[in-house]
Amino acid sequence: MDDLPKVLHGWSWEENKLFEMALAGVDEEDPDRWKVVAAMVGGKKSEEDVQKHYVILLEDLQGIESGKLDHKLVGEAQPCVQVDCTESVCWTDEDHKVSFLIGWSTM
Repeated sequence: MDDLPKVLHGWSWEENKLFEMALAGVDEEDPDRWKVVAAMVGGKKSEEDVQKHYVILLEDLQGIESGKLDHKLVGEAQPCVQVDCTESVCWTDEDHKVSFLIGWSTM
């Protein structure tokens, strides 16, 4: 676990998933964006926490897009298979419950 980026420390998988869903659903122009995102994450993160987490996410994306990603951190590439897009193969039942609770449809 020590190999995980430090940004993940203090953020559970569930909080990260809620964070991602909140970012997708809250308008970038909303003056209360970070307040709303923090509330959607579950209320344990402050507006400042979610805004900092967003900045780190952007930095990570820039690193990936620029080709500076250290592939040794992510391991060897795995083969991919095409799946039926009408069903989620990545979401757990808990993910579906959370998306329902915040008013998102997964289908």
